Amino acid sequence: MDGVLIKARDLNRSYRAAREQISVLHGLSLELRSGEAVAVIGPSGSGKSTLLNLLNGLLRPDSGQLQVFGRDQSELTDADWAELRRTRIATLFQDGNLIPTLTVARNIAFRTGLAGLQAHEGDALLEQLDIADTTHRYPDQLSGGQRQRAALACAFAMQPRLILADEPTGSLDQATAKRVSPLFFDAIRERNVGALIVTHNPELARSCDRILELREGALHPWDSAASL
Repeated sequence: MDGVLIKARDLNRSYRAAREQISVLHGLSLELRSGEAVAVIGPSGSGKSTLLNLLNGLLRPDSGQLQVFGRDQSELTDADWAELRRTRIATLFQDGNLIPTLTVARNIAFRTGLAGLQAHEGDALLEQLDIADTTHRYPDQLSGGQRQRAALACAFAMQPRLILADEPTGSLDQATAKRVSPLFFDAIRERNVGALIVTHNPELARSCDRILELREGALHPWDSAASL
């Protein structure tokens, strides 16, 4: 591992519900390096999705310091963030986030084209993920697990530096998850990608370099003596 991809200090984020201001993240700090996979665990509603959206620029913190690729978020415009999401940050949502009017192959070509790549390894990735036969299918012709694996192929084909993943194996059955998870982590380490992975899957979390628990608005090292 070498460069620091994310450095967050004392991030705060709240939202207004009716007449009440609800604090979601409070004093959150985080550092993530290239080649490192970090799992974030915590109950539903603890702010995990909010954290991912702060790190990809879809939300802005109310206060605190956030640097992404050495650039301060306060200096990044919406256009800057959009460029980072096109070329350097891959976000994997639970629903797969595929374009429904494009086949799997065209989804990959579209995603890599946005990243400025003239060629890609999408076919090889689909083969590794055991969904080569989905190339010419549309997302609504795929199972949930196939869509999730196709989204993984799209993400790695764009050659990002940072992956932000929300339950990347959540739609996979246990046997498929066991096959796909090693490929996921091998790709992270071989490509020197940083990954922040929100998950409720104990096996996936334990495969990461670190496990952090999001509670009371902040990240805490997970107690290895506790059960996941």
